[in-house]
Amino acid sequence: MEQAKDAGCTGTDGEVAAWISAATERITAYTQQFFEPTVAVVVADVAPDGLVLLPRRVRSVTSVTPVHAGDDAPSLPSSAYRVTSSEVLGGVDAVHLRWGGYDDLIVGAESWAGGWRGLFDRWGAEQARITGEFGYAAVPVLVAQACALLAAHIQAAAAPSDADSTSAPGLDVDDEGNNVRIEDTDGEETTPVAPSASTGSTQVDALLVGYLNRTSLIGGI
Repeated sequence: MEQAKDAGCTGTDGEVAAWISAATERITAYTQQFFEPTVAVVVADVAPDGLVLLPRRVRSVTSVTPVHAGDDAPSLPSSAYRVTSSEVLGGVDAVHLRWGGYDDLIVGAESWAGGWRGLFDRWGAEQARITGEFGYAAVPVLVAQACALLAAHIQAAAAPSDADSTSAPGLDVDDEGNNVRIEDTDGEETTPVAPSASTGSTQVDALLVGYLNRTSLIGGI
């Protein structure tokens, strides 16, 4: 709050908070990242080799289920997949399904039914629903500064004060062709957040370039 005011954002605490919220939406669309731990549900494509690329930095995964409209698919046990995160240098945010494994106690995943791959084939599932915690452990210093500057920038762009506030850039479906969507913790889908070419401020774009999530641009490959 104080950082945004120092950057030039004015008004009551509530008004400044609203500009910060607008700036956060733009930064999320531009970087395709969460900058604090956030529980979310992600639906993403499963590649033929069992790789599920995630559109956010993943911290932990609590459940992985095949997606099949109209049916309740079982959650996979943790032994059926492994998780990698970009938090580790050189890592990629992904769930790797263990196609070679099986569990004779799970209907559809038995050794004679094709194991975990057979389970997905049985459900006709080409996607997986991933529930977990995503985002950075703490907001990076440059991101906090970028948010403060952008909040002031958006407020200034809405001048004069009695003019209707301009809305944040449209949050449309992924124009890169990725079949990815994110839901909130209540299970209700939120508006898909498509990659944005800019936050609207070249200064802010420059501060955030090191935090761009490029993995999400190749989702589904």
